[in-house]
Amino acid sequence: MVNYSNIYAEKARLTQARNKDKQAGRGFINNRVSIDERPSIVDTRSRVGDWEIDLVIGKGHSGALVTIVERKMRFTVSIRIDDKSAKTVTAATLALLKPFEDAVLTITADNSKEFAYHKELTKNLKCAVYFADPYCSWQRGLNENTNGLLRQYWPKSIDFKKVSNWAVKDVIVKLNERPRKKLDYNTPAKLMAEHMAAVAA
Repeated sequence: MVNYSNIYAEKARLTQARNKDKQAGRGFINNRVSIDERPSIVDTRSRVGDWEIDLVIGKGHSGALVTIVERKMRFTVSIRIDDKSAKTVTAATLALLKPFEDAVLTITADNSKEFAYHKELTKNLKCAVYFADPYCSWQRGLNENTNGLLRQYWPKSIDFKKVSNWAVKDVIVKLNERPRKKLDYNTPAKLMAEHMAAVAA
């Protein structure tokens, strides 16, 4: 005779174990703020200061790029990292955005645990951090498209630990100095320089 009470008890135990794993950091982000709460003005791309963030992963998860793109001007910043820990990604993000902190209002990320320290970004950059819905990469479409451009230089077979940050900087400069039709053939670099000069004036 089947002992259903034992089966139910085992299922409950496994469910509890999975929940503990999740809360220990396997995909769980504490105090996550949904993209549904993001101001609607971000969707219009009518102001400077709204950024999208992601990682470009190397072959065998060997190294990665942190890529961050400003939605209105398409201005991109990036740096190579050796691991994907939340601590490393947060430090890299602060290093990239601190020079532009007067032009950082919001950051939109995916639900990867690499962005679990989002409160550190809010504290240090005085910005709001929002998280896209799971499996909705189109909600960070500009960042996805930018990553596609970067893949022209570094295909999925690349080991990013063998790529220098000088090489990354060179590619990002080329990307930011490329005229864009949607920017009336201005470059992201020119628009960002003009914005930062206006802020400083």
